[in-house]
Amino acid sequence: MTALNLALRSVSGQGVLYSQAMAERLGINSTDLECLDIILMQGPVAAGDLARASGLTTGAITGVVDRLSRAGFAKREHDRDDRRKVLVRALPAVERQVMPLFKPMEEGARALLSSYDDKELALLLDFLVRAHQGAAAATAALRAGTATLKGGRAKRAKTAPSPG
Repeated sequence: MTALNLALRSVSGQGVLYSQAMAERLGINSTDLECLDIILMQGPVAAGDLARASGLTTGAITGVVDRLSRAGFAKREHDRDDRRKVLVRALPAVERQVMPLFKPMEEGARALLSSYDDKELALLLDFLVRAHQGAAAATAALRAGTATLKGGRAKRAKTAPSPG
């Protein structure tokens, strides 16, 4: 269990470092890149849903979308069904400038995954989905200030103003 936990932390950390390097190459910050990835995975997304998915405030999301718009990676548009709702959509520049930077990681993962049979792949997928759910819950607890510290005490963090 310890070895698996350390391996997960190592993979997660390397993913963060890769994301940071990509963001630097694109001239944006890593939070903006992660939000852009949410937009890519979910399709056009409402600004409020992007805030919930990222854990950022709606004010911070306004800044993220402003920066992604200035970089030419995303744009705001009104929802056709509800004109009060603002959707954020990825622009074609993402396909040309961002997606090629994902390729080395994607190709490495595909090569590795091709060595597993269907049953093993199903197990890996189940693990990753459940690990994501656990990580999301832990992130929410940390943000809410209810994460448990050593000794079982929960310490509520002081709320700092959002930088966004």
